[in-house]
Amino acid sequence: MSAARALVRRPAPHLADGLVTHIERSVVDQALAERQWSDYVEALRAHGFRPVEVDPADDCPDGVFVEDAVVVYADLAVLSRSGAVQRRAELPTVRAAVEAAGLRIAELTAPATLDGGDVLKIGRTVYVGQTLRTNAAAVDQLRALVTPEGWEVVPVPTTRVLHLKSAVTALPDGTVIGCPPLVDDPAVFDTFLAVPEEGGAHVVLLGDDTLLMAASAPRSAEVFRGLGYRTVVVDISEFEKLEGCVTCLSVRLRG
Repeated sequence: MSAARALVRRPAPHLADGLVTHIERSVVDQALAERQWSDYVEALRAHGFRPVEVDPADDCPDGVFVEDAVVVYADLAVLSRSGAVQRRAELPTVRAAVEAAGLRIAELTAPATLDGGDVLKIGRTVYVGQTLRTNAAAVDQLRALVTPEGWEVVPVPTTRVLHLKSAVTALPDGTVIGCPPLVDDPAVFDTFLAVPEEGGAHVVLLGDDTLLMAASAPRSAEVFRGLGYRTVVVDISEFEKLEGCVTCLSVRLRG
């Protein structure tokens, strides 16, 4: 079995021009963002992931949020079709990267729109946020693509944040974690654990007992450590100013 890989893309020179939907725009420090991105990539590398850089997309300020462009189910990569039309220019280089990684490729077609940040996979269940970026047609097309692969697709109304994974992610045991004011209906999920900070709702699974998370959520980190998890903390303040989180800065490919 090959080593786990992580698709990443370095910040564009005009990162600060990225889209902002649910929060007030604030000043982004480009140099700090680039250092934070490098630290994030090194954290992945230090925990067994081989970073694979997607070609730069210097004309796409949101291109660093590479998770939104593709969702991977085992060896099937489903290319997204963002509801933000200006983000669709990010796709060609992501397509080339997943082709080079040896994955099968499927594409969504109009009228479907989908951002990868709206897709949360837990076991063989795929929760899909219905948001300003992801519509019902995308849920239907995604279901047709992945049901034959053994996945169940569950739509989730999501109105309080940009993406579903802006509100919730999941621990290794499948427990969904989220900050309650940002979650439309926690009862959608089989198990739900409330965390005290928005940044605490976002974790990347680095292993069976290790979580990558943002420095903006120290109280949530304490909760996770109390449950027996190790936490790897990175500062992503400049990406949080653009509604980004730890999940959207990479696409993890296992096996």
